[in-house]
Amino acid sequence: MESINLGYGKTQQRVDIPQGNLLGCLRPHDIRILNAEKEIVRALENPIGTARLKDIVGQGDRVAVMISDITRPCPSALLLPYVLDELNQGGVPDQDIVVVSALGSHRPHRVDEMKRLVGQVYDRVTCIDSWGKEDDFVEVGVSTRGTPFQVFRPVAEATKRVCLGNIDYHYFAGYSGGAKAIVPGVCTRATIQANHRMMLHPAAKVGVLANNPVREDLEEIIKYLSLDFILNVVLDEEKNVMAAVSGHFQKAHRAGCEILDQAYRLPIKELADVVITCPHGFPKDINVYQAQKALDNARWAVKPGGIIILVAECSEGLGEETFEKWLQEAEKPEDIIGRISRDFRLGGHKAAAIADMARQYRLYLVSGLAEETAKKLFMTPFSHVNDALRQALSQVGSEAKIWVMPTGGTTLPQLTV
Repeated sequence: MESINLGYGKTQQRVDIPQGNLLGCLRPHDIRILNAEKEIVRALENPIGTARLKDIVGQGDRVAVMISDITRPCPSALLLPYVLDELNQGGVPDQDIVVVSALGSHRPHRVDEMKRLVGQVYDRVTCIDSWGKEDDFVEVGVSTRGTPFQVFRPVAEATKRVCLGNIDYHYFAGYSGGAKAIVPGVCTRATIQANHRMMLHPAAKVGVLANNPVREDLEEIIKYLSLDFILNVVLDEEKNVMAAVSGHFQKAHRAGCEILDQAYRLPIKELADVVITCPHGFPKDINVYQAQKALDNARWAVKPGGIIILVAECSEGLGEETFEKWLQEAEKPEDIIGRISRDFRLGGHKAAAIADMARQYRLYLVSGLAEETAKKLFMTPFSHVNDALRQALSQVGSEAKIWVMPTGGTTLPQLTV
């Protein structure tokens, strides 16, 4: 028997798998560093495609620094002091710096969450959410694909913009990180919806950047608004910094994506009857809206019609109003698939992604959600992963082959022939 621990909120669940059934545990290659702080400093001192940040800014600049919100594992509290010190060295005092949490379509933070998010810099600089009324945003341009770039005013009116983030796989933008801290990070729902509508395009795939219309569209923001510097990190299984890149919003980002691939794009020689996946605990499994990414990546390791077991606590429920509404109003997956093609709505796009999975695979959900809620996700509910596995084996047979993906939101299986 093989026992594997899976992140579940801020705790763990252990799955016990018969040795003869287990194809393997898809864990990232170990390329971790010994000292995260030294790696961050190294990246800042050796930017890709730009000068150092301290040489880009100057006295009189007003700088907006974008960070990820609390649903992301980016260690902003670790990164920010180094970025602020670099800005200070360039002649920008703390009072001319604003740290903006890039909410996208997510909820604003409580004060305690913001303090935890930014750490010691909370008392140094102004820290705000990209949240407000319509006149708190300004349209700076329209992309060639018709996306109106409506940007949070403090970001649009800054003279320099710096984006922090972590690079993961993204199920239709290819990868997270880079310019995503601006679009959709600090834009209106209208901007996000127009950009995300392109997820329906066949080239909008996980791990794909070339000719990806979602990525190409969001990076057009640079035509209207400078993105002067990025600092992105790649995290290991324990959410520690494994590598860092800084510099040009595109060149540095692509270098970071290559590092992610080296660690997390994992070749497999066969597909499984059952895949057990989890986002790797809090905050990636804070709600279904976030945990869906681990579900989507699992599709690349399972046979058509196979079973995917998603282990995600979802302590904050479903996570988005439109997402919840569409699921509640649907009787079968096809209802949502048809709806998204007729009337694309942000939030509904994730409901459609889950509905598409439910059409192709049998989905089990191990969570803290009510059974009826899980069933509206077109999933079979369980409270413990071993119960779900027993049910799966009874469905596909005792000889079933199983892959386990403990970091499912980041791991990208790739079938090799």
